[in-house]
Order: sequence, then C-alpha cells, then structure tokens
Amino acid sequence: MALFDRFRKGLEKTRTSFSEGFNRLATSLGIYDASMLDELEMLLVSADTGVPAATAAMESLRRRMKESGQVSRAQVLQMLRDELLNLLGPTSRLELAPSGLNIVLMVGVNGTGKTTTAGKLCARFAAEGRRTVLAAADTFRAAAIEQLEHWAKATGTPLIHHSEGSDPAAVVFDAVQSAKARGAGVLIVDTAGRLHNKQNLMDELNKIRRVIAREAPDARCTTLLVIDATTGQNAVVQARLFKEAASVDGVVLTKLDGNAKGGVAIAVAYETRVPILLAGLGEQVDDLVDFDAASFVDSLLPTP
Repeated sequence: MALFDRFRKGLEKTRTSFSEGFNRLATSLGIYDASMLDELEMLLVSADTGVPAATAAMESLRRRMKESGQVSRAQVLQMLRDELLNLLGPTSRLELAPSGLNIVLMVGVNGTGKTTTAGKLCARFAAEGRRTVLAAADTFRAAAIEQLEHWAKATGTPLIHHSEGSDPAAVVFDAVQSAKARGAGVLIVDTAGRLHNKQNLMDELNKIRRVIAREAPDARCTTLLVIDATTGQNAVVQARLFKEAASVDGVVLTKLDGNAKGGVAIAVAYETRVPILLAGLGEQVDDLVDFDAASFVDSLLPTP
C-alpha cells in the first residue's frame, strides 16, 4: 500500500469529521467569506490542531484571500493545504549513519506506545539488514522488560536487561559493550517515562548520555519522543516538557488511526518546532511509517 493510502486509511476518522464541516460551509454559495473562516478555524481546533496553530493558519489564509481575491472552495482548499504544510515544517527522516554505531534513545511517558515503537523499529532495522541490540533501560516498570522480551524474540534482536529497579545507566553501559562486541549498527534504548518528576527524569537521561559519551564517543545518538495522538493537547504539553528535559531530536506520533483528532500532529510540530519523523497508523508491526507532511495533509483534507 502506498504511503498516501496508508495515511488516508489511518486518518479516516479525522478526515471524515473535518471534510464534512469544510464542505458544509461552502455548500450554499460555493465560495468562502469572512464569517465562514471563523467556523473553519473552529473546525481546525476541533481536529486538535491547537488554537495557536489554527490561529496562525487562518490569519495567513485571510490575508492571502484578501490580497488575491481567491474565495472559491477549491482555491481556499489549496491555500489551506499550503498553510498546514507550512505549520508542519519540512519533512524529515530518521537518519542513521551508514557505518559505526547508531544509538536511538526512546523517551516518552508510560502508555504512549514507546516500548512497542522500540520493538517495531527492531523489526524495521532487521528488514533493512541492520544488526540491532535492544536495551531495557526502563527498569522501574517490570512490564516494560517483559514487553521488550516479546519483541526481542519476535524480531530476533538481542536484549540487554537487568533486574527491576536497577540502575538504567548500568543497563546502557552493558548494552553499549554488547553492541560493540557484536558489531551492531544500531542500539535502541527504551527509557523510563516518569514525567511527574522532571528533574529526576533529566538527571537519569543525562547520566545515560554521559555513559554513551564515554563508552561510545563516535556513536550517532538520536533521541526520539514517543507521543500518543489520542491524548489531544496533552500531547503538546508532553512534547514541550520532554523537549526541555531530553533534547529531543524527533517525534514519533503513535495511534494516529485511533480517533477523529489526528490534527494534533500539526499542533505538536508547530508549537515545539521538533520534526515528526515517524507515525503509528495501526497495530501491525509494519504500521510504523515515515511521517510525510504532504501525505498527511492530503489525507486530512477533503478531495479537491
């Protein structure tokens, strides 16, 4: 299935809700006027794009309509597409160094799909022929280790773990040594998501980074923040806090297929300026896909 079709299927609930409202506004006249734009802004907010992003998009749209005189449904739809793409920013990819060790730190609160995403990445890298090691550095939750054991067996990935409650940095130390000894190209580190105590989280992640810097100074290290799209604007709050605590390089947005408010991707990208790299569009192992801004927006909006 093509990437656009996968996004279209995953965003079906959001698309149906938004498209019905968009088309209803222009039904009577076939054009958009100023009063309709207020309702269009509320449609964006209801799709969880967030008030700041919706306001920015509509201010620009109003200005462009006034300057160009373009007010038909098709013209407004094209301009809205442009504005949403601008809010999302340029499409970025999860880039791995072709040689040497790549370390991927998975961060995010419990329940976002962080551990599952780590497992799906193992499957992706295995399919690409990359030798991967998995580290269970979320030692505060026994279920996290059990989940990773499941994914490790399913994907044939070596798992490095200690007992529950042990030092996460010690797990990472052992995992780095294992990855180097095995000649692995990727080490995926699943970390704890105790956002209720940001200072402890920051201290823990900094300790992990110090271990990595000391034991694998030449490794390419990428921090991925995993966010559950169904949590709405709380996802934006999480993104802001983790950006402050963890120096996030990119976002993985899971469960985009789970509700009618997939516009949260726009809110996260606009309000944090952190690129969305991956999207979860289902429960299957291959439903973790590269995030593509154009495919996302075209899947969200009505047919021209």
